[in-house]
Amino acid sequence: MAAIDGLPPLREVIAAHGLSARKALGQNFLLDLNLTAKIARQAGDLSACDVLEVGPGPGGLTRGLLAEGARRVLAVEKDPRCLPALAEIAAACPGRLEVMHADALELDPLAHLTPPIRVVSNLPYNIGTELLVRWLTPPEWPPFWESLTLMFQREVAERITARPGTRAYGRLAVLAQWRSTARIVMELPPEAFTPPPKVRSAVVHLQALPEPRFPADAAVLGRVVAAAFNQRRKMLRSALRGLAPDIEKRIEAAGLRPTDRAEQVPVEGFCALARELARGQDPTQTAPRAG
Repeated sequence: MAAIDGLPPLREVIAAHGLSARKALGQNFLLDLNLTAKIARQAGDLSACDVLEVGPGPGGLTRGLLAEGARRVLAVEKDPRCLPALAEIAAACPGRLEVMHADALELDPLAHLTPPIRVVSNLPYNIGTELLVRWLTPPEWPPFWESLTLMFQREVAERITARPGTRAYGRLAVLAQWRSTARIVMELPPEAFTPPPKVRSAVVHLQALPEPRFPADAAVLGRVVAAAFNQRRKMLRSALRGLAPDIEKRIEAAGLRPTDRAEQVPVEGFCALARELARGQDPTQTAPRAG
């Protein structure tokens, strides 16, 4: 902690570098270093890990990650105005912080980080969900990351961790819970940020599973889940009719009811249906109902 205690308060850094948050970049800065350290601790022991941080801004969470002992941090920042402030942190922690002026959507983390890798970020609101979906749907599994500890709007956090039968349950919940264990570990009020957003925020921790929770082809599962939730008010037999001419029989063969709606189907049920569609087995053969 002593290595970065000499840095000026974040409010002074923001004033010195003219770092007013920009709505177009989805920026809301966290200035309370006690909070940023607490967020960093949600990722566990970082001393043997490289950490990817997307959207560090003036470096509040970056300081927290370094203070909590991260082996090395790669901070990817799109806003060039933030680079001088981040360079000051890098100078105070020689060899432990690399700052990249880049778009995280175009970055290959493995080209810059050494496993094991954890991702810890106060994600910009405008790309947070897209980044999460990409990290959950790589070409191969396990992914490059061991865990994701991410700040979202509370509504998005609830969608990631939602259970079947709830209004928040949808595609994001299925993708997250198929391949990881996801839970909300912190909630933050708007006044914790500068400027304060109009919504509450929450930190979600996702721990990657060695293998998906249930067997399924990722591409087929993605199509099934997207089709089901794109028309979530319709019964499965209607929402999924474009996937197979005999979709009703396929749904039954997977142990589901054609009259169910997407929000009633657990992750296991979607995986069973994806397997049924992938292998094209005799749809008249029924299977036990998925939990």
